[in-house]
Amino acid sequence: MDMIRFEGVSKQYPGHREALSNVSFSVARGEFAFLTGHSGAGKSTLLKLMMQMERPSDGHVYIDGQCVDTMKSSQVPLLRRKIGVVFQNHQLLFDRSVFDNVALPLQIAGVPAIDAARRVRAALNAVGLEGYEQNNPIELSGGEQQRVGIARAVVNKPKLLLADEPTGNLDPELSEEIMRVFLRFQQVGTTVLIATHDIALIERMGHRRLMLDHGVFSEREAYGKA
Repeated sequence: MDMIRFEGVSKQYPGHREALSNVSFSVARGEFAFLTGHSGAGKSTLLKLMMQMERPSDGHVYIDGQCVDTMKSSQVPLLRRKIGVVFQNHQLLFDRSVFDNVALPLQIAGVPAIDAARRVRAALNAVGLEGYEQNNPIELSGGEQQRVGIARAVVNKPKLLLADEPTGNLDPELSEEIMRVFLRFQQVGTTVLIATHDIALIERMGHRRLMLDHGVFSEREAYGKA
């Protein structure tokens, strides 16, 4: 079964601006793919539709076999527990420790403190930040802050990991480090979709490439292949 499936999805905003136009594609469970396109191409809208931050004007969006655009608002929190999200600017809380930042989704979900602590440590180990639990994020480098953001995104063990320009503020070497972190999660079965402008990085990675151009969809199985 597909983890992500879009069927004829269009999205219009007020003023008749069309962000997406009849978009259809699927991403298999456990797949790693990139989403590319110019600024304003519709990448963020596409991600928001998956998380039910927006609803399509036409067509249907399926996540893990469930049609999410017809679900009730009371069902959305359960959907979002399946999805981990990593942002370009980290969105960390600088008045809390690294541990508390990563634990936040577990606290919201009501996970018992002992279980939460174990899962936070496991998530930090997975991104190479063991021993950083009590640091304040402001003490960390940009690449380390991004790793905290990834740990927070995966601490709930999501089936789907979405990343919106996760390497936009990092140099090429750090960008490749962060991509290797994402690959480790894909290798244990997490579906990973990364929105990025970094074409050079995509060329080096060689994974399937989903492309948007003014809301119109196309794709390549891997860079350089039709």
